Amino acid sequence: MAGERVERRLAAVLAADVAGYSRLMGADEEGTLARLKDVRKTLVDPAITSHRGRIVKTTGDGMLVEFASAVDAARCAVEVQRSVAGQNADVPQDRRIEFRIGIHLGDIIFDENDIFGDGVNIAARLEGIADPGGICMSDDTFRQVRGKIEFACDDLGPRTLKNIAEPMRAWRVQLDGQSVASAQPGSPAGQAPAFVLPDKPSIAVLPFQNLSSDPEQEFFADGMVEDIITALSRFKSFFVIARNSSFTYKGKAVDIKQVGRELGVRYVLEGSVRKAAGRMRITGQLIDATTGAHLWADRFDGALEDIFDLQDAITQQVVGAIEPELDRAEIARASRKSVGNVDAITELYRGLPHLHRPTTPENNDDAIQHFRNAITLEPTLAVAYGCAAACFMWRRANRWPADVVSDDAELAHLADRVTELGTDDAPTLSSLGLALFYTRVNCEVGIEMVDRAVRSNPNYAQAYIARGWLRVFDGGSGGAIADFELAMRFSPRDPLSFALMAGIAQGHFNAGRYAEAALWADKSIQTFPYFLGGLLVAIASYVETGRLEDAERTKAAVLQLSPGWQLPPVGSGPIRSLEASKRFREALLKAGLPE
Repeated sequence: MAGERVERRLAAVLAADVAGYSRLMGADEEGTLARLKDVRKTLVDPAITSHRGRIVKTTGDGMLVEFASAVDAARCAVEVQRSVAGQNADVPQDRRIEFRIGIHLGDIIFDENDIFGDGVNIAARLEGIADPGGICMSDDTFRQVRGKIEFACDDLGPRTLKNIAEPMRAWRVQLDGQSVASAQPGSPAGQAPAFVLPDKPSIAVLPFQNLSSDPEQEFFADGMVEDIITALSRFKSFFVIARNSSFTYKGKAVDIKQVGRELGVRYVLEGSVRKAAGRMRITGQLIDATTGAHLWADRFDGALEDIFDLQDAITQQVVGAIEPELDRAEIARASRKSVGNVDAITELYRGLPHLHRPTTPENNDDAIQHFRNAITLEPTLAVAYGCAAACFMWRRANRWPADVVSDDAELAHLADRVTELGTDDAPTLSSLGLALFYTRVNCEVGIEMVDRAVRSNPNYAQAYIARGWLRVFDGGSGGAIADFELAMRFSPRDPLSFALMAGIAQGHFNAGRYAEAALWADKSIQTFPYFLGGLLVAIASYVETGRLEDAERTKAAVLQLSPGWQLPPVGSGPIRSLEASKRFREALLKAGLPE
């Protein structure tokens, strides 16, 4: 009827079809239909459901899907394309089912469970210009997902779309190892993902040069820079690259513009430290990585006991140069309380290199002793408690020799002391919380501490990593994967990225998305083939996807890496969810791992 009201709403529309469908059908009609049905049932439909999409309609070779969120639509599209690519790995090129996907956020007309309008038409036209296995999104969609989902994208510029009056700017999502999550540490600039700058000021702090005559003071310069990174990350209005990625540039001559591109930041802070005779001199310079222009440079002199005050002065100068109107309350909140005991700080800094490289029981033990010394010298130095807790967790995870009862008692004591101190320090809370959960000393307190770490410092990559693992260990999937992906954006060159990839694989395994789990497990192993956690989730995923030869080969690698390794009983490892633990264990038993 003419007077009937038309129902409209804003929605993210995903349009997909099979590339080369007519050719596939002409070559093998029954086989193509069977393969398409299998891909839909095992990969596409579950991904749409898990990302809260609604299939509006399907055609012989395509579909139209509605989402309430552009973020959900983009996540779903990437999951589908990566899952299908993983399944296609062993399929001849001329028999592969490959989708083109287009996404647009716009106004649609809803009528009798169908949708119409420009929102639908634009999504369909974007799908038409996407590559086989690729994703094209509109500028409206891109603006909504930017800063929320860290996919690397190529700007295709204005594109003329059939039956659309005005040219529209389009973006192509980078897949096949070029996204943030799959970027390899230290990859050449030509292969680095083209990050989109965050909507808020973004900065990386490079390792400062040690100008002291004593090379042993290197640890002091590194520890001080780590503290500056943490101090800057406390500003919720900033985006700060994590220490692990910044330190991949240590000892290298760098092109600041290239650093900005590789890390996806606008600003870079670099400098030097000279420490001698109880005093120190710090120089720093802030550079706009997009232009190479120097925005600020200064020198800071003071006694060693004033180190936190000097760090705060540098932090505030940087903040003032970038965001001069920043609220004073936020500046005050980000400042560190001066400890005043330089010997305690020195012990803390001496332990940090061992903590970042716990490759042997011996250097892990050395780190624990340095952190114990720091706590003895300065009982209010909260971060030392978190560092010690992390060492106990590494000891348990690597099955290094230990008195488990004694370790658990010391962990519980560390947790009690941190609670008494009332700190909101994210490094302390995230490290201690993860250790408490992993060792089962106190899972609930561990969860509460990690949640507080994220709330206190939403720029801190390690807090998201800790929460991702806690969610995986509790049988979670989507939230855990989102945490790991966000951590990868904060630390895109992280040398430990293989562990985050394994975490993402475990999250997909928990949700029953075994092909996607296997794809991420492959990435973890390719990056670092000696991580036991990555090898185990790979075996379980291979078994569930029928990749039995890969499972057998990886099982041999596990037993070579850890002779005598045995499956722990259900519920005795870090996976607290009995259902998730049981399913994971059963997959490993199918592979023939010993009990």
